Amino acid sequence: MNDFSRRDVLRIASAFGVTSALAPLGVSAATAAADASGYSLSIDPTRRGPAISDTMYGIFFEDINRAADGGIYAELVQNRSFEYSPVDNSSYTPLTAWTTTSIGGATGTAEVIDDADRLNERNRHYLRLDLDGNGGAAGAYGVTNAGYNSGMCLERGKKYDFSVWARTDRERGTPLTVTLSDESEASLTAKPLRLELRGDRWVKYTGTFVARASSTTGRLTVAAGGAGTVRLDMVSLFPRETYLNRPNGMRKDLAEKIAALEPAFLRFPGGCIVNTGSMYPYEAPDWERYRSYQWKDTIGPVEQRATNANFWGYNQSYGLGYYEYFRFAEDIGAMPLPVVPALVTGCGENHVTEDPELLRHYVQDTLDLIEFANGPATSTWGRKRAEMGHPEPFGLTHIGVGNEENLPEAFFERFTQFRKAIEAEYPEITVISNSGPDDSGPIFERAWELNRSANVDMVDEHYYNNPQWFLANNDRYDSYDRNGPQVFLGEYASKDNRFFNSLAEAAYMTGLERNADIVKLASYAPLLANVDYVQWRPDLIWFDNRTSWGSTSYETQKLFMTNVGDEVVPSDASSTPAPETPITGAIGLSTWATSAAYDDVTVTAADGRTLFDDDFSGGDARWTRATGRGSWSVENGAYIQHDTAAENTMVTAGDPTWSNYDLHVTATKRSGSEGFLVAFGVTDTGNYYWWNLGGWGNTRSVVEKATGGTRQTLVGDDTRIETGREYDLRIEIRGRQVTLFLDGKKWGGFTDDKVAEPFRQVVTRDHDTGELIVKVVNAQDSQARTRIDLGKQVRVAPVARLTTLQGDPDAVNTVDAQPIRPSQSTLPGVSNSFTHTFPAHSITFMRIRVKSA
Repeated sequence: MNDFSRRDVLRIASAFGVTSALAPLGVSAATAAADASGYSLSIDPTRRGPAISDTMYGIFFEDINRAADGGIYAELVQNRSFEYSPVDNSSYTPLTAWTTTSIGGATGTAEVIDDADRLNERNRHYLRLDLDGNGGAAGAYGVTNAGYNSGMCLERGKKYDFSVWARTDRERGTPLTVTLSDESEASLTAKPLRLELRGDRWVKYTGTFVARASSTTGRLTVAAGGAGTVRLDMVSLFPRETYLNRPNGMRKDLAEKIAALEPAFLRFPGGCIVNTGSMYPYEAPDWERYRSYQWKDTIGPVEQRATNANFWGYNQSYGLGYYEYFRFAEDIGAMPLPVVPALVTGCGENHVTEDPELLRHYVQDTLDLIEFANGPATSTWGRKRAEMGHPEPFGLTHIGVGNEENLPEAFFERFTQFRKAIEAEYPEITVISNSGPDDSGPIFERAWELNRSANVDMVDEHYYNNPQWFLANNDRYDSYDRNGPQVFLGEYASKDNRFFNSLAEAAYMTGLERNADIVKLASYAPLLANVDYVQWRPDLIWFDNRTSWGSTSYETQKLFMTNVGDEVVPSDASSTPAPETPITGAIGLSTWATSAAYDDVTVTAADGRTLFDDDFSGGDARWTRATGRGSWSVENGAYIQHDTAAENTMVTAGDPTWSNYDLHVTATKRSGSEGFLVAFGVTDTGNYYWWNLGGWGNTRSVVEKATGGTRQTLVGDDTRIETGREYDLRIEIRGRQVTLFLDGKKWGGFTDDKVAEPFRQVVTRDHDTGELIVKVVNAQDSQARTRIDLGKQVRVAPVARLTTLQGDPDAVNTVDAQPIRPSQSTLPGVSNSFTHTFPAHSITFMRIRVKSA
């Protein structure tokens, strides 16, 4: 019995556009397909679980995949200040993205210069045009910029603001003609801009275009007439229409998609780019020459900001700087969360800056950053913020130090100095540490040990794994120490952009919410990817120069981020029976940027039978080149891979049905940067286990499991491999338990028995609406017919609201089609105990309105 009237039912229905609650768009609660699997879900609305942090879900921005320049930063000109350099990218020249242009037969020369005539010390390079003066009154010589992707995207009727810093040595001045055209040189505006340069000092000249046609291949041409020398720098074309019409602002469609997520925080400016960069080419104190990401380089007038090499292989302009990050966070209602360098590199690099003066400088820079964000307009750095247009503080509460360092001892020593200084001056700021680049292993364990022992407030974890890992590790945070540091899951994703990856991520997120007392912040990564500059996938939002679209994971994240709830409601669901199958598969040998010799390979069954034996005296006929990489040959009775540049050179042998066996092999590193890769349980090139000895530049050793081509770490330590030494390797496989022996001594072991559970759920409460939000993920091929029991101590509205993501597990959202989009409906027949069938391959959010009985 409940006390909801028919009017209540109709009101709930109409909220989702359903004209009759008796004829819903969704599946009836009483409907169950014959092929559905049977589940039960018990919910106790009278009990309260952990409160969910207001900052639970946010976004992580990193300038990867051209996410900033050529992406969300709305500037259309590439290499606008002529600072591209082969030092930053071997394919670059100072005129990358530019070509010389002649109008009316005019001639001249164009050269990028670095001398005393530069615009300023941090914007050192400029373009010098030496004009021959021919071509008549209509003649002009200059340069054309093609922007990013296929060209600049210009829309008919829209305004575009042009600016350039220029100077001329002609006393009578120099005419400057600025035009917009498409790839075929057809004009995109009614008339060009005509500017008159006067004086041999730097002056900013501006003008505005109105596009009379749309194009995705737009070009900007800047050409000077007459004779003499013209100098140009900071050539810019900005759409007038940016997000919230901010000057120097964000590309509107990308910013709107981010804002639609309703993120609670914005972590910036990146991960790997935080600790790395290039060097200034002039004499300067070390703290100015060490080119990690320095926030002070990114504020103030854009023409006075430095440029820097990006960790991901391209140049970044810093037009999108710390002020713009803070302002964007404020614009979308997100908590700003900057990350500063700790002077210990990460992301596969191992370098520590030992200079104590440099460390002192970076600590002070971090204190200055907090003042820039929070200080009054009368303070030194608060005044800088006010001068940029924001006199009120930004309200910074959290700051991260470092990112994915592989040297936990060195990192933590430096982190401690940052933390001590920040807490002394700003005790209200939460200082966030990190746990390295993986979800487990020796670096992760040591980092967490150091963080726990020092009572660090919060630890930033990062990991990217295959879908099976996410399905199998829903309980990851169940066992975390509730008296230890809280968790910021700063980067995570399942390694692809198919809907099945999103299903696995959604299943995992139910575990994050269930552990909301320990997991306080979480952000999928990376956020943005330009389709023509992809360096990493998966990615949340994809774009080209014209349009943008959300991946299937974007739709998943949006569903969770806009339906968080205020607290967890205790619930319990039945699970899917797990098949008890042993690890099965053939064997393999491989290398990674290393030459190695293998010999005396034997495979012995648990009962003592010899399944395979090869001392290579008869050649390599029993082995298959699985990847086709590397240079393998038999020499002096050993199987040798010679190529020290080739990665994953796997060769395989044996029967894919083998189980319960011992693999024995001897191995010798001949040359190269790493060690050995010995595989077992090989079913194909994308599915196997391997013992990776001396991996990551010979810094650590692990066992990895590959599923569908993506790998996850199961166990590891810091073993390193010596060149020229023969090693005895043995792998013992029993059922799903694996034990590994190095030179006769046990090296480690694991039991791979976690179930990739396809049916996951969590329930939260929305205090504002009085609804329970029942979140169910069904990541399997069959429907899940589920008995839902709410107990007898609440009154339940007879109609629930449903939002569902459902589709082919291989579906991918693209520019041409987005098959994975949310559908909304209502569900009648809801009561204290009812049955609902959750579709195969689906994520369902069911909002049930309840009242105390």
